[in-house]
Amino acid sequence: MKKHNQVLIAVLALQVALVALIFWPRSAASGGESEPLLGDLASGDIVALTIEDADGERLALSVQTGSWTLPEADGYPAQDDKIAELLEKLTTLNTGRLVTRTGASHKRLQVARDNFVRRIDLDTAEGKKYTLYIGSSPSNGAVHIRLEGENETYLTSNLNTWEIGATPNSWVNTQYLSVVQDNLIAVTLQNANGEWTLLKDDEGMWTLAGLAQDEELDSSGVNGLVNQASAVTLLRPLGTEEKPSYGLDQPQAVVTLQSEEKTITLYVGVKHPQDNSYVVKSSESPYYVRVNEFSVKNLVETARDDFLQLPPTPTPEQPAGEGG
Repeated sequence: MKKHNQVLIAVLALQVALVALIFWPRSAASGGESEPLLGDLASGDIVALTIEDADGERLALSVQTGSWTLPEADGYPAQDDKIAELLEKLTTLNTGRLVTRTGASHKRLQVARDNFVRRIDLDTAEGKKYTLYIGSSPSNGAVHIRLEGENETYLTSNLNTWEIGATPNSWVNTQYLSVVQDNLIAVTLQNANGEWTLLKDDEGMWTLAGLAQDEELDSSGVNGLVNQASAVTLLRPLGTEEKPSYGLDQPQAVVTLQSEEKTITLYVGVKHPQDNSYVVKSSESPYYVRVNEFSVKNLVETARDDFLQLPPTPTPEQPAGEGG
């Protein structure tokens, strides 16, 4: 029995050693030196980029007239510096830490065609195409990577999954509209509940046109509404073409921001039934965009009472004979 146990222990030790030999990260090159995973590809050679995540989100980026844009949103401008940083990291990935040479491990490491954390397609001006799979993270600051067409999977600490977003707001300036409030002299809001105009007095305080003598303005509520109207953050750009589905022929809200120099109009369209986002169009931009519900909620729902300090609710009188 003792000899049998010794054999079993020896077999187990051999299996552990074999697994470690197969899966332990190590140098891929026979001489112990790493090589560029993408060969001689340089970041400047890349003119198109597509990112897909595990949830099915997909984003296309391409170079137009020397700058990165979102082609599916009529060339909405992307942030060149952020994309350049990503491409530099991708083109400097190397084969220094080999994890496995077997295709059977791809799904487990999440670098398979049908199981990945990120899939990145790179296109060059010469028509070459490269596909990278970014997989699971076995430790903090390290992820598995694989090049399409190769079984070898590597480990890198030069890349983080969170740096590779598959949504537009990861790669564009999300500040769709930004107006300096100190320059504003009037704000008009129109929605289903009515139309109101806020005017700035000589002391820089907002007042409501038509405010009755016995009414008091709710300054915090007014300032919150002006903040919302003058600083709009986008979720994703839609393009330059107005579509009937945007509902801007009968907008949910129209805001006019007036300064000494110019007038800006902001239109709020329909709410999306699935993600509750709204379509928004500013007269300052040729692009229609979607924004979070909370970004325009006050513009759509505000009524006149929301501008006012309501009188305190009177305390009900106690019936005679009750109480102490």
